[in-house]
Amino acid sequence: MEAGSGVTAMAERKKRVLITGAAGRIGSELAQRLRDRYELRLHFHRTIPEALRDFDHVVADIADFGAIAPALRDVDAVVHLAADPSPYATWQSVLHSNIIGTYNVFEAARLGGARKIVFASTNHVMGMYDRDQQWPVYSHQPVRPDSLYGVSKAFGETLGRYYADRYGISVICLRIGWFLPEPRDEISRWMWLSPRDCAQVVWRAIESELDFGIFYAISANSRRHWDITDTIEKLGYRPEDDAERYFGPE
Repeated sequence: MEAGSGVTAMAERKKRVLITGAAGRIGSELAQRLRDRYELRLHFHRTIPEALRDFDHVVADIADFGAIAPALRDVDAVVHLAADPSPYATWQSVLHSNIIGTYNVFEAARLGGARKIVFASTNHVMGMYDRDQQWPVYSHQPVRPDSLYGVSKAFGETLGRYYADRYGISVICLRIGWFLPEPRDEISRWMWLSPRDCAQVVWRAIESELDFGIFYAISANSRRHWDITDTIEKLGYRPEDDAERYFGPE
């Protein structure tokens, strides 16, 4: 091999990206939309959807460090979606999946050599602002979780800040809105995240050179309550969809 050819091969190699929780609605959509951009490895908790069986994959409980750690060896980036996503989740459930599981993924990513973690956070980290109708809500405001689920995601954001500062891993936290194929009611008019906008904001987070950041991830909804200025200016996000296009005149 010529001296320069190895450099070229490295430059052209796709990044290896692990998506945890890939059986979920967001994970399965990202797998299909990002498969041409990255070399993907998918994590499943138990069931492997038929449409995703041809991907490189691993089945493991993220709360079991020994089981999940091998999945994070030799990946460039991790998109961490796996969690109990219910705002009504019990303490035991969020402790298992969202706190212990998130720590295990972060630590295994560090030990495995990953340099980027994209953490799927949630609007529920700031849910009490919505309850009190204190809008718009900005990512830099103090957290006000509305549930134990929101508390667990605030933990993940703080853990990300620690790993960025302590270990130099780039961590981007995305406070994801309501992921749906199409908006369907009044709430989704302001919090909708379309599939193609979701894929875009995730790959922009993967490619970002920021050390750390927390950003809202919703489409360009005219009635949005959460500010996406930072997402646009710092991540280069260019949302293509607006929920209002799906509703007729009032």
